[in-house]
Amino acid sequence: MILILTQADDVHADAAEAELGRRDARWLRFDPAQVPTRASIAVHFADGRVRRTLHHDGGQVDLDEVSAVWFRRPGRPVPPAHLTGYLADFVAGESATFVGDAWETLDALAVPAPRPVVQRAQYKLRQLQLAAQLGFELPETVAGNHPDAVLDLFNAHGGHLISKQVGLNRLGGGLVRYTEPVRHRDLVHVEGIRQCPVIVQSYVPKRLELRVTVVGERVYAAAIDSQHAHHTRYDWRRYDDKNSRMCPWDLPGDVAARCVELTRRLGLRYGAIDLVLTPDDRYVFLEINPSGQYLWVEDATGLPITAAIVDLLMSATATATTGGDS
Repeated sequence: MILILTQADDVHADAAEAELGRRDARWLRFDPAQVPTRASIAVHFADGRVRRTLHHDGGQVDLDEVSAVWFRRPGRPVPPAHLTGYLADFVAGESATFVGDAWETLDALAVPAPRPVVQRAQYKLRQLQLAAQLGFELPETVAGNHPDAVLDLFNAHGGHLISKQVGLNRLGGGLVRYTEPVRHRDLVHVEGIRQCPVIVQSYVPKRLELRVTVVGERVYAAAIDSQHAHHTRYDWRRYDDKNSRMCPWDLPGDVAARCVELTRRLGLRYGAIDLVLTPDDRYVFLEINPSGQYLWVEDATGLPITAAIVDLLMSATATATTGGDS
C-alpha cells in the first residue's frame, strides 16, 4: 500500500491518485494535521516486534502494509479547539514529534526522503557546496550577516548582484520574499544585514531558466522564457503565464547526470532543480527544492512527471512482491 501524506487541497496528490487508480494500485491519502483531533495512531512494541495502526474516518488501517510513503505536503498536527496558549502549543508540538517519529519506524520507501533528510537537504549553502564539488558552475556567492563581505562582492561585480533569503521562512501574512536585484540605493541600509543573514550572489545573465525535475534516475527538464517579461526577469516564481513561455528542454548528458547525482548525494529520490542557461550556453546552478511543485511544469509541457512519481512509489511494492516470490 502507498501512503500519501498531504493536505486536502493538493492537486498534485489528486493527479497521482488518478494515475494510481488507472493502475489498480492500493493507496491511502492522509493528512497528519488530523492528529490528534480527528485521527489517532498507535505504535505498539512487544516481543521484539512493532505494530502500527492508524484510526480515522471510522476505520482502522494497518500501517505495516505500507510499502512507500510520499511526503507531499503533510500538514502539521492541530490541537483540540478547547486548548489555548501554552497547552495548545505543547499538544501540537508533541503530536508533531510523535507523528514524525511514527513515520520513521515504517519499513518503506520514502519520497522524496525521510523528513530529517529532507530538512537537511533544504540548507542552501550545503546545496551550493555539493553542486560545486560535482562540477556545477555557481554564481559567486556571499552568505551571512557581515555587511563588508556584501560590499566587497558588490564592488567586485560592478553592482550586479541579486539577494535572496537563506531559508524557507515567510514574512507576516505568509508573504514570500522573492529574489531581488541589489540596487545602489540599497547600500544605504547595508548595516541592516547584521540583524538578519542573507544570501547575495553575482547576477547571472539569462538566456533561459530551467526547471529540472529529478524522479529517481529520471530527469525532466523544462525551459522557462523568463526574460521575455520584465515581471519575471529576476525570479520566474512571480509567474506571468502569458509571457513566460515554457517547453521541454534537452539537457546535455553531463548536466543531467550531475542533477541526478546531486539529488542522490542529498539523500533524495526527488528534487526540483533551478538552473540558468546563459547567453553563451553555460549551465549555472542556483538551488534544489526537495519538495518543489511540478504539476505546473507537466501541464505546460506534457512531461510525464506524475507517472514517473507513481512508478517510483509502486517500485517498492514490485520489489517486495518479487522478493516474496523468490
